[in-house]
Amino acid sequence: MDAIEKAIRNAFEKGNAEDRAFRERVYRSAFAALDRALQANPDVTVEVAIKRRKAIQAKITEIESEYLPAVPDVGPQGDAPAVELGADTAPPVETGQPVSSPAVVVDAPVQSASDAPRSRVLPIVPDIMPDAGLPDAPAIDMSAPASAGAATEVAPDRDERRIRGRRLPLTAIFLTVTLLAAVGIGLFFAVQTGVFKTQAQLDTAPPEAPPTVEGDDFTPAEGDTGPAKPGAADQSRDWINVFSPTDASHVSAPSDAKAEVMKDDTGSFLRIRSGASGSAISFDVGQGVLEKLAGKHAVFDIIARSEEGKETQISVDCNFGELGDCGRKRYAVGQQQNEYLFDVPFPNKHPGSAGTIAINSDFDKQGKAADIYEIRVSVEP
Repeated sequence: MDAIEKAIRNAFEKGNAEDRAFRERVYRSAFAALDRALQANPDVTVEVAIKRRKAIQAKITEIESEYLPAVPDVGPQGDAPAVELGADTAPPVETGQPVSSPAVVVDAPVQSASDAPRSRVLPIVPDIMPDAGLPDAPAIDMSAPASAGAATEVAPDRDERRIRGRRLPLTAIFLTVTLLAAVGIGLFFAVQTGVFKTQAQLDTAPPEAPPTVEGDDFTPAEGDTGPAKPGAADQSRDWINVFSPTDASHVSAPSDAKAEVMKDDTGSFLRIRSGASGSAISFDVGQGVLEKLAGKHAVFDIIARSEEGKETQISVDCNFGELGDCGRKRYAVGQQQNEYLFDVPFPNKHPGSAGTIAINSDFDKQGKAADIYEIRVSVEP
């Protein structure tokens, strides 16, 4: 008794083998076991799969014939009962794909003298798993041939898709070469356009002179000459006093800034120190002074120096009310007393109120001080 027949008959022992519905479920289970065995072995070829199905169909037909009712013989006995498999040719099956179990139809015609058919036809068995209530049929090992006539060798798979698969390396080589060519062209254009050059290599313009003032971009107007030697701006000018250390009542310092009148061998001066917030010290410019400057070109002169041993940068802002402002000025102040000049063209209108000049003693907010000796203004002749 081979493995298939033994498995089916063992399954019959777990139920009522005389019940045709029960036998059909056992046959379904056998086909399902064959499907699982074929799917688990992708090396099985189409030819071998077909032979194994035919083997199990033949075995089922043989077993089922035992349960056909006996019929009296009529006529010649020369014709033996014929057994027909309803699915002699299974549809082509690709290796590795699920295999559908063919339907089984068992015909056992017996011809009598009057040609009256005598047959027993079993229902078509669909390709489904066994019913949930059916005891599991013993597993059938489909890795070995199902019958003596089954092929024992696996024939080469002539699937065209596998043949085409051998050409994939050529496609990969083509794509790799194309990619390398694109990268090479990109690198060539990158070199030509100077992507890998430094900023210094790209800058082919003549070298520029280093700026003398950092921070705000400020170009002194004509006549705004910056620091000058003491007395150098006195020639042919009628100076109007704006601030003098002898009268510090017109000076305002915020809470975190300081302004203190001091004196040494250079004379009296006001030492100003801006706070950590960068607040400035304000010097009043009287309304009467502004009325004299309205409609004219004026030159302001700040005479100052830095605190001993600490050079600083001061910034200067102005607010002249209706007459406008002077923009922001920045000067590097050294330890020697110097004059720092800037000019302002005033519109010809009434000022309406007094103005201010605000000085920040340390633009870098490091707490450095500046000594202010005098602030004055004159009108261009």
